[in-house]
Amino acid sequence: MKDGANYAPVGQSVKVVEPNEFYFSVAYLDHGHINGQTNGLLQAGATLKYVYDTDEQRLAAFCEKYPQAIVADSFEQILQDSDTQLVASAAIPYLRAEIGIKVMQSGKDYFTDKSPFTSLEQLEKVKQVVAETKRIYAVYYAERLHNEAAWQAGELIKQGAIGKVLQVINLAPHRLAKATRPDWFFDKNCYGGILTDIGSHQVEQFLTYACIEDATINFARASNMNNQDKPGLEDFGEISMTGDNGASFYTRVDWFTPEGQATWGDGRTFIIGTEGNIECRKYNDVSRQAPASKLFLTNNEKEQEIDCFGKSAFPYFGQLILDVINRTENAMTQAHTFKAAELSMQAQALADSAK
Repeated sequence: MKDGANYAPVGQSVKVVEPNEFYFSVAYLDHGHINGQTNGLLQAGATLKYVYDTDEQRLAAFCEKYPQAIVADSFEQILQDSDTQLVASAAIPYLRAEIGIKVMQSGKDYFTDKSPFTSLEQLEKVKQVVAETKRIYAVYYAERLHNEAAWQAGELIKQGAIGKVLQVINLAPHRLAKATRPDWFFDKNCYGGILTDIGSHQVEQFLTYACIEDATINFARASNMNNQDKPGLEDFGEISMTGDNGASFYTRVDWFTPEGQATWGDGRTFIIGTEGNIECRKYNDVSRQAPASKLFLTNNEKEQEIDCFGKSAFPYFGQLILDVINRTENAMTQAHTFKAAELSMQAQALADSAK
């Protein structure tokens, strides 16, 4: 595996609070995305208080990276802490909803890794608790929220750089690294299927770029194409959707990043508009630069290559903090958060029914 395999965004979140003005705690460190969640909040000015996990090795690694964190004796200690306003978590996916329910019922807001659910039943239960508690159930859709090129693409679309979006194509290969994965990674009951998991990132980008509130699923497929030794793994998936405004969407998600590639995945996004188009090379620029985050813009005025790496402020994290403080939803609406997960799970269900 080449250098640069562990791509991480280097841009800085916009600072919105001062030290000890906003506290968050972290619980359940099953997925490495917890580091991105934590970094984003810290850069936006939040103060990290507690960390809790049942695995001593994961806990030690987190505390080495964030020595300011106090190790909590139990998850309940975090729930009962009067300082903690937000709980960030990256638990095994099938546990995320129940953890979030406990957090919200304790009077705190919740920030979970994607996918936020593994079943539509979990989604409905969480919707009910959100309505009852008026708490926030936020999701770390990192492939847009914490990637420089992907974020800048959204900003350009808002500015009208390519007119009305007609189609979004997302290609999302990932490196399997089979020997390093925990057992739950290969248990579909734990991760919900490849469309539920990786697919939720891609659907969220479609909703955002095409400015839609809902979509119809045209086609969905999920398969284990080359890992028969792990029968619970889905290593390839694809979805086609049509948005409620007519915009088209296609995504391919897979675990087939070659070992010779310099980063964990050559993620690409292609956005076609009425007045131009955008290509995002999110994590590397093959054979030219790695890590990298590049955007290629072509419209009626010009064609342009934009180097985005390290040049995005990632405002989502500061907006989330302010949403918690002010009870607003400027970072991402709750409806949008839930719809991205709902559509990806509906696509998964369609794919499962065809097997």
